[in-house]
Amino acid sequence: MGSEQNIDIVITWVDGSDPAWLEEKAKYQQKKSGDVRANRYRDWDFLRYWFRAVEENATWVRNIYFVTWGHLPAWLNTDHPKLKIVNHKDFIPAEYLPTFSCRPIEMNLHRIPGLSERFVYFNDDMFLLRKTEATDFFKNGLPCDTAVLDAITINETTNDGDPIKAQSLYTTLIFNVAAINRNFNKRESMRKNWRKWYSPVYGKQVIRTLLLTPWIKFTGFKSPHVPYSYLKSTFEDAWQHEEEVLKLACEHKFRQPTDVSSRMFSYWQLAKGTFMPRSPKAGVSTSICADAKKNEETLRIIRNREHKMLCINDDYHGDHFEEIQKQFIDAFESIYPKKSSFER
Repeated sequence: MGSEQNIDIVITWVDGSDPAWLEEKAKYQQKKSGDVRANRYRDWDFLRYWFRAVEENATWVRNIYFVTWGHLPAWLNTDHPKLKIVNHKDFIPAEYLPTFSCRPIEMNLHRIPGLSERFVYFNDDMFLLRKTEATDFFKNGLPCDTAVLDAITINETTNDGDPIKAQSLYTTLIFNVAAINRNFNKRESMRKNWRKWYSPVYGKQVIRTLLLTPWIKFTGFKSPHVPYSYLKSTFEDAWQHEEEVLKLACEHKFRQPTDVSSRMFSYWQLAKGTFMPRSPKAGVSTSICADAKKNEETLRIIRNREHKMLCINDDYHGDHFEEIQKQFIDAFESIYPKKSSFER
């Protein structure tokens, strides 16, 4: 088996309706402030389609590490030889537990026992819609990513008008980039890997990088919100150099605007040059929202398998959850109607 095949998948999942989990969350939520919006933890019941998609479209995977607080879907076949159930307590240092933030979970993934040096990290809202190869995620042993510079701006609200989300999102991006600039010289990084930074696979987005090249410091990265290809050694390297800010994020029970995020590890790989160029068209990020027209566009992407990878953020605020949920389940059912071997 070639080294490109020695790749694991990690997926994190939470059952936001679990009474025991809700009880524990309530104990800490009363004492701590932070991002505690319900849609951070809401389950749309799409997980079985995630497994069906991986079985059909990622035959190259070695193991799937299913990371959970402790709850499991009743239908999950826990005896599957490729499935490894991982409790937060199995790899997250005790001083950070319990946690209701994705930060401590994601920032300690490299501590999962048995995890391969090369792994692909999925949020539970990221899906494969088409057949993939190992080389969609790793080439020459290096993670595939889209290296396009960006200029971070501070917005008062996001597109859906949520000021809390905007505060958390945009300040986090700033802290991520600050960590990169503390550890890497932009001009040296880009000079050493100029073929990767100005690769034609990025299409017109190369123009954005060209325009931002004169700035001495990194001003941001336009990274797609699709499954992340990581090296375990990237996490170890970042922890060695940025332990203070990583520990601060891990100590928070809920997401805080002062946190760095796991995207810092992607940026780390870009700045270090430990990546291979990948087209930004490999995947797309969209959302479930209250706009029926936008939802229909996302449903069409699913039904027609318009991209290899799709991320569906939960931005829905309304009174028709079950109706919209059924629309999306029907769309997934239309392309993945058969049970996978990961289902009982």
